[in-house]
Order: sequence, then structure tokens, then C-alpha cells
Amino acid sequence: MSDYFPPPPPEQPQPEHPAPVGASPPSPWAAPAAPPGKQRTGLIVTLAVGGGLVVAGAMVALVHALMDSVSDSIALPPERSDAPYSEPYDEEPYAEEPSYEEPVEPDAAGPPAEKDVTVTKCTRDSLIGWPHADLRIVNRSGSPAAYIVSITFVDADGTVVSDGVATTEEVGPGASVEVRAQGSGEVAAGTECRIAEVDRHAL
Repeated sequence: MSDYFPPPPPEQPQPEHPAPVGASPPSPWAAPAAPPGKQRTGLIVTLAVGGGLVVAGAMVALVHALMDSVSDSIALPPERSDAPYSEPYDEEPYAEEPSYEEPVEPDAAGPPAEKDVTVTKCTRDSLIGWPHADLRIVNRSGSPAAYIVSITFVDADGTVVSDGVATTEEVGPGASVEVRAQGSGEVAAGTECRIAEVDRHAL
């Protein structure tokens, strides 16, 4: 087997594309033309970057407008002042209303209680010599009442030698009752009975 290989065939000149009719010949200083694929990719990138910048600018403007409207709607409290407080206006002096006193009505409880009691009998016991007074009580007031009557026994010289108390339960208006006030201790003949005090309690 021989090591001899035939030489490769010489390169054939490639046919050049003739320039279009009427076109100017290419300048020797002009930059070489970019491939069609690279030109299309650069145009897409440029459009995407420009669109993103436009959208970002619109969003910034919208946010700024919203912040301005919110700040205008919020009323800030007034700043605190160190000036002393002063009344906005002078108040008129308070005029007191005239007071009217209600007329005092006459006492409807009736006459004094002492007028309701009468001593009907004043005597001393013949066996032990103790005094007693028989009383008649008429309720002259306008309501039921109970009575407490105090009696003093006085000798001929005006000295109180004994005393006694008579009480009643309810006595109706205009009604009467008889009670006895019993004294204690022996007294001399001629001892008098005197009404010392009458308490009338309305019921």
C-alpha cells in the first residue's frame, strides 16, 4: 500500500453578488453591516427598557399624588402654645332669680293641747290620803291623737307635794275620754290639782 495521497483540489473562487443596478458602490471606510439577527435583538431590548422606564415613572407620579391627597385630608392638631389661657369673651354676671317665700299656712292641728284637758274632780283618798285628779279630754284637732297629761298637786301654801300622769290611747277628732292622774304619798286636806303639761301626739 502506498503512502502517496493526491494533493487537495485548489479552492474555487466564490462568486460575488453583484451590486444592484443604480446602487452606489460600498465605501471602504463604512462599518461592516451587522447581521440581521443581531439588529432585531437590540431593537427588542431597547423597546423593553424604554417601556419599563415609562411604567415606573407613571407609578412614582401616582404614589406622589396619593400621598399629597392623604396629607391634605389629615388635620394636624394645633401646636401647643405657652401663652396663658384667656377667656374668649367675658361672661355676663349671673343674675339670681328672685326667691319667693311660700306663705305660712295657719296651724291646722287645732287649738293648744292644754285646751283639750279639763280637771273634773280633784280629791284625796279618805283611807290612805293619796291625791288623784279625774280628767276629761276632748280632741279638738283635725286628726286622731294620743295624750300624755302631767298633773301637780299643790298644798295651801303653793308648794308641790305630789304629781301624777294620765295617758290615753287613740282619741278621734271631736271625741272625748275620761282618765285619772294618780298622785303618790299622803297629802293634807285642801290640796289642789293643777295641769302642768299636755302632750298631744297626732296619729
